[in-house]
Amino acid sequence: MKVEVLASVMNASLRETVQHMNLQSDAVIINQCDRLGQEEMQISQENGEARTIRFYSFPDRGIGRSRNEAILRARGDICLFSDADIVYEDGYETAILAEFEKNPQADMIIFNIEVEESRRTYHIAERKRVHWYNCGRYGAVSFAVRRDSLLASGSTFSLLFGGGAKYSNGEDSLFLAEFLRKGYKVYTAPVTIGREEAGDSTWFHGYNEKFFHDRGVLYHYLYGRLAGPLALRFLYAHKGTLCSEVTIKQAKQWMRDGIREAGKRG
Repeated sequence: MKVEVLASVMNASLRETVQHMNLQSDAVIINQCDRLGQEEMQISQENGEARTIRFYSFPDRGIGRSRNEAILRARGDICLFSDADIVYEDGYETAILAEFEKNPQADMIIFNIEVEESRRTYHIAERKRVHWYNCGRYGAVSFAVRRDSLLASGSTFSLLFGGGAKYSNGEDSLFLAEFLRKGYKVYTAPVTIGREEAGDSTWFHGYNEKFFHDRGVLYHYLYGRLAGPLALRFLYAHKGTLCSEVTIKQAKQWMRDGIREAGKRG
């Protein structure tokens, strides 16, 4: 089996991306820029095998669109979603394949990606099953999924959520929730495969009205009738971080407004 990284970048070059991310496996890189283009390079491995990096440039914007374009072009047995700010550990492909060999029933395995503490939403300390009610904490860059299962599921990334879309984030949670709803099995692995380099976020600009409103919209699509109670649980569980600049009452109202807006959309 082989791992193939499916990465989304912006205004990047092929060689710089490969070096920066420490890519040691096959990869499909979607470059959001102002032109159309296609490049390819081979990376020689110590064992004599060659890794193929395919680099596609598109003028279209949006993280969901980029990830979907990468899925269409994937060839690897295991697809690993990624972004330009991820730097992989040496041997990440071997570590990922070992986990799938240990757990042959897993359609997807979620790994640790180190991030700075202020942006951390999870840390995996044990191997366990992921369910619909606790899937919202994981980012797409931690997802490794069997390509056969991915294609059979028909799951794609939303074009309404994420960088470059109307709503600021949540495309990864919606993707994972859809995959789970369709009956595919997702597990965690306490294995770190890379780190996220600190930098300016393309969507996060503080815990402001847009953050809470968009989170309300997301909760409607994720949880349906349970959106309200789970929104309250989210606010009270993280109020020390989320409500340092606005009152929890105001945050509740903004999330309710988002839930109502999404409800009217259907």
